[in-house]
Amino acid sequence: MNTLTDRYLAATLRSVPTQRRDEIATELRASIEDMIDDRTGGGADPTVAEREVLTELGNPDELAARYADRRLQLIGPTYYLVWLRLLKLLLSFIPALVGTIVTVVEAAGGKGFGAIGPGVVAALHVAVHIGFWLTLTFAIIERAQPTAELPGWTVDQLPDAPVHRGIPLADTIASVVMLVVTIAYLPVQHFQSWVHGSDGDNIPILDAALWSFWLPALIVVLVASVIFEIVKYRIGRWTWTLFGIKALLNLAFSVPLVWLALSDRLLNPALAERLTWLADADNRDVLGAVIAVSAAVVVVWDLIDTAIKTRRQTA
Repeated sequence: MNTLTDRYLAATLRSVPTQRRDEIATELRASIEDMIDDRTGGGADPTVAEREVLTELGNPDELAARYADRRLQLIGPTYYLVWLRLLKLLLSFIPALVGTIVTVVEAAGGKGFGAIGPGVVAALHVAVHIGFWLTLTFAIIERAQPTAELPGWTVDQLPDAPVHRGIPLADTIASVVMLVVTIAYLPVQHFQSWVHGSDGDNIPILDAALWSFWLPALIVVLVASVIFEIVKYRIGRWTWTLFGIKALLNLAFSVPLVWLALSDRLLNPALAERLTWLADADNRDVLGAVIAVSAAVVVVWDLIDTAIKTRRQTA
């Protein structure tokens, strides 16, 4: 007869070691019958009592795990912290390294900015594989050796208390990345821009004549700005000396940019071949004025914001 008790025993025993099934079956059936007898002795209906007892015992898979002394978890507390530290360490540099290598190789093959996509995809694939295989490895280790003599924790492992910095690392990284991208764009746009001639040839955005002096000079200023950002982060806070250097670098970049824009020397004259509205001198003057005003607004806003931060951190 296929009773609820029989079904419960079958569901429990399928998840316990084979060599212990008879022992567990005898013990569990006896426990269930005793619990049912206690309830029916108090006047409960046998069918209702059986259902209540099995409900009280709970999920048979959980009961089987307790009999088998098996944890219902992927990574338990024994190895969890080791797994987490190793996962963070591997994800901190391997995906980025692989993505960078793939991007460089694709770029060397002539894909230009199109090399970024394969690099990002490769980095994501590597990150997923690291997470999967590392977790699988630790899951197997935990089930093969549930106890381990790992090094104990001591107070010597306590990290230093975080020091409040007036120059956040995230801001420094963002600034350096923007500067590096700008430096890279200046030569790259002469070989790969978003404007092409009727014959499919690339039309640079900036006037090629600027390479005689102005573009190399601006690149020098940008490189100096990268060095400044790194030094500023190392110092850890704004000072009026740093503010002065920041102001000089901003002016060294923005003043030539504004002058070139207003004098119609910044953009490539060949752009007028594809962008017909640039053939009109008035339109070029308006565009130059927009570029100049935008650059001036950005510089003024940046200097005001920097001055406020410097005043707070030196007060």
